[in-house]
Amino acid sequence: MTTAPWRDPALPAAARVDDLLSRMTLEEKTAQLYGVWVGAATDGDGVAPLQSEMTADYDWDELITHGLGQLTRSYGTAPVDPALGAQALARAQRRITEAGRFGIPAVAHEECLAGFTAWGATAYPVPLAWGASFDPPLVEEMARAIGGDLRTAGVHQGLAPVLDVVRDPRWGRVEETIGEDPYLVGTIGAAYVRGLESAGIVATLKHFAGYASSAGARNLAPVRAGIREFADVTLPPFELALREGGARSVMAAYTDTDGIPASADPSLLTELLREDWGFTGTVVADYFGIGFLETLHRVAGSPAEAAHAALAAGIDVELPTLKCYGKPLLEAVRAGAVPQALVDRAARRVLLQKCELGLLDEDWNPEPAAVIDLDSAANRALARRLAEESVVLLDNPAGVLPLPPDTRVAVVGPRAADALAMLGCYSFPSHVLAHHPDVPMGVEIPTVLEALRAELPDAKVTFAQGCDTSDPDLSGIEEAVARTAEADVCVAVLGDRAGLFGRGTSGEGCDVTDLRLPGVQGDLLDALVATGVPVVLVLLTGRPYALGRWHGRLAAVVQAFFPGEEGGPAVAGVLSGRVNPSGRLPVSVPRDPGGQPWTYLQPPLGLAGEVSNLDPTPLYPFGHGRSYTRFAWESESAGAEIGTDGSYDVTVTVSNAGERAGTEVVQLYLHDPVASVTRPDVRLIGYRRVELDPGEASRVTFHFHTDLSAFTDRSGRRVVEPGALELRLATSSAEVRHTAHLQLSGPVRVLGSERRLRCETEVSGAG
Repeated sequence: MTTAPWRDPALPAAARVDDLLSRMTLEEKTAQLYGVWVGAATDGDGVAPLQSEMTADYDWDELITHGLGQLTRSYGTAPVDPALGAQALARAQRRITEAGRFGIPAVAHEECLAGFTAWGATAYPVPLAWGASFDPPLVEEMARAIGGDLRTAGVHQGLAPVLDVVRDPRWGRVEETIGEDPYLVGTIGAAYVRGLESAGIVATLKHFAGYASSAGARNLAPVRAGIREFADVTLPPFELALREGGARSVMAAYTDTDGIPASADPSLLTELLREDWGFTGTVVADYFGIGFLETLHRVAGSPAEAAHAALAAGIDVELPTLKCYGKPLLEAVRAGAVPQALVDRAARRVLLQKCELGLLDEDWNPEPAAVIDLDSAANRALARRLAEESVVLLDNPAGVLPLPPDTRVAVVGPRAADALAMLGCYSFPSHVLAHHPDVPMGVEIPTVLEALRAELPDAKVTFAQGCDTSDPDLSGIEEAVARTAEADVCVAVLGDRAGLFGRGTSGEGCDVTDLRLPGVQGDLLDALVATGVPVVLVLLTGRPYALGRWHGRLAAVVQAFFPGEEGGPAVAGVLSGRVNPSGRLPVSVPRDPGGQPWTYLQPPLGLAGEVSNLDPTPLYPFGHGRSYTRFAWESESAGAEIGTDGSYDVTVTVSNAGERAGTEVVQLYLHDPVASVTRPDVRLIGYRRVELDPGEASRVTFHFHTDLSAFTDRSGRRVVEPGALELRLATSSAEVRHTAHLQLSGPVRVLGSERRLRCETEVSGAG
């Protein structure tokens, strides 16, 4: 039997795909350009907004005779035992391959923002907690484990990571981001991509680009970022994750910038992404994003016009199900309204990726693994490590923490005894089980109350909820005050309930008007503080909240950003002292709740000054976090004169001057005193975690290159300018330990796409 060239794995992928395309009909090509959401509800109660309105009617058996591009969320739509789900997915793939002329399986994709979004899968900390860890290697290890689970279950593509940079913390999706600094987002995000891709899973960068800059922090609101903010804040994490992580897919954002929707922007999706950056993978639509060109953006008059605009811009695959790339596109191509070359271009990209995944090989087999364990002991250990590293000790002025082992503790608050307090909106229990209230959680998730009782077995621990997360009922506060009055210390566990589209206090579509604690939790905290008993505030949230109202009145403050299924023991470990906290803030914590949506990346006019009575200075700055030990820093890097194409090593010796092992996070910031356009007062350009035993010292060297000082000038070029620079070694964006003064000499240097994006760092013995 002669094997067709497109089936021959010995041939180059491009030759195989060209041969296959030459044999395909228009229907077969377009069938590769959309997904189908088989298990999605269309009764208005789905897991996505406008789901019922944006889903086309189709006959499954007839549809798959032409082939199919993607299968949407076989696991992430309804609770299903993973083993049974894998068998069902394999059956669906067999039907697809048997129905079409070419026997090409579909790409199966799933959400994996904080773990595989499937029933019974490990719920890891959310991305904001990854940012708080400042630990790319650990995030990469987690992503590799997530990728392994996805592959075991028959999944090929993961819709993560989110690389949006926080611009306004009132935005509901802050929990899905890595933080407010593009360097932190890019380096942590690239690590996640490396891990996922190393497991053979296609990582999907989202949301490209500008989504987090929506006006008023409203989900899907217009983006009003200027060209320099877009170039210097929004885009760098994507560039870094593509170049260093090797992501093979990008998801177009819902939003429009300066009147142009991202899903219809060829300058973004083709010129920048492919021609300038050299991206060769697939661009997929955010769910219903192509249809939204007609219904929400109103830049298309019909589904066919929306399909034309998206294809021309560079979107290869319509997700989550067919609406525009099906019959409307077919008819438009046949009528001559849409060039068939656009269909061929997108189909070629899709098939090249399928070829890379082995889906065009004759011996491809959909049969699942014999054993599928999506919450293994190894997974839980990873989740615990990341949770422990991500907990941030914001304040401990009187040394109340760690708690004594035999103390009397009143645990109070609506987040203390609720397992869902650990999870973000894209965890399976929060995302899907809200529609299935009778189905068990699927994974074991100890609460803070349970974990603290286990952590301190000799302590007397009492509990009172006090209030609900968001309900205005004050009736429970009296009992909470009574329990606190009987205790030596009160642990107040407050925060968010993750949900979707207004069903939570944090999550997609759960935007807020200001940064007050949700509901009456602030009233509860006031009442607890008024007892005179020391109050340790523990926050389990998806965004930062304003804490200035209680500054100086609390015994300690601990911040955790939805720390996942092992978050309860991680928080309890910090409270008991078993864990020495090492997390650092990936977002600033504001002092006041209203009127000052703020991140630390501010030019001079964004800082406090005499021209306004409003002071936007945060209560706790980006990068801040305390420890149960003390660290001493010494640096001899005073500075030098270098060329605009030069480099300089900044070195600091960090020693543990305390009595217990701990981890310092050394941060390097850039300050540009004078530039041709306004620049952020400081911005992160390097960081390194350093683990030290008592009395131990390590030498940390940052290899600074002038590329890292580049910015977008008035003409839109990325340049390095001559002049003075300061490299600041710091424990946070506001707490500087040493400064190296550089003088850059020579001409203005224009950078291209090969610019250095990372500050390489080395750690060695202090000698």
